[in-house]
Amino acid sequence: MCPADNPSPYWHLNRKTNSLRKSKYKHDDPAALYKGPGGVELSKDVLNDLTQFTRKRSHAVIDVWWLYDDGGLTLLLPYIISTRRTWQSCKLRVYALANKKAELEFEQRSMASLLSKFRIDYSDLQLIPDITKKPQESSTQFFNELMKEFTVSEKENESANATKILGDEGMISEDDLMAVQDKTNRYLRLREYLLEQSTKSDLVVMTLPMPRKNIVTAPLYMAWLESLSRDMPPFLFVRGNQTSVLTFYS
Repeated sequence: MCPADNPSPYWHLNRKTNSLRKSKYKHDDPAALYKGPGGVELSKDVLNDLTQFTRKRSHAVIDVWWLYDDGGLTLLLPYIISTRRTWQSCKLRVYALANKKAELEFEQRSMASLLSKFRIDYSDLQLIPDITKKPQESSTQFFNELMKEFTVSEKENESANATKILGDEGMISEDDLMAVQDKTNRYLRLREYLLEQSTKSDLVVMTLPMPRKNIVTAPLYMAWLESLSRDMPPFLFVRGNQTSVLTFYS
């Protein structure tokens, strides 16, 4: 259509508006926004993964694993996410560690009271009672496989260049690995609980474990994190600095 056919003074404006509307629709289309190498079309599953946090979700579940008192940031971030437009109808499930199995019921009531004071609206609260229990053999084998390339055997440790190997390559000796075995078992037990409770959730938020400097090597620390997050839904590690970010009314 030309100006002669449409004498309206808004002809150019209407044409521009239609063009912008078409452009907007094009940019809203994930297939138009995301391409593979060389402009290859991505599969529907890949596009869904890329855009999963931009789509409105119904009946979504966010699992919060609040392992340590970090000032409340691990709780606050999932709560903020749950107030966003795309996550408004989601459920918040909270998991925490129990100090004493004999006082599990009391600790659960105390935690529920604390969450209520923080005004955190949650759908479920569970306390993990036996985190110090020995992990399953399959979990131990999984971790050993992760650390296989970074562990120096006793024979290698006794060699003349053992110090260089341990220092330059971020390796860890079997003795040092045994020294942190309790912590490793703790994270492997957490992995077992995660696989049991959170594999079908839409997002997992967990307090980030903090390594001790000069004691925990980088490969060991990354193996701990890999143990917790492998085979899981989208996973977010969070760590506050003990500064309180939550307030409550007494």
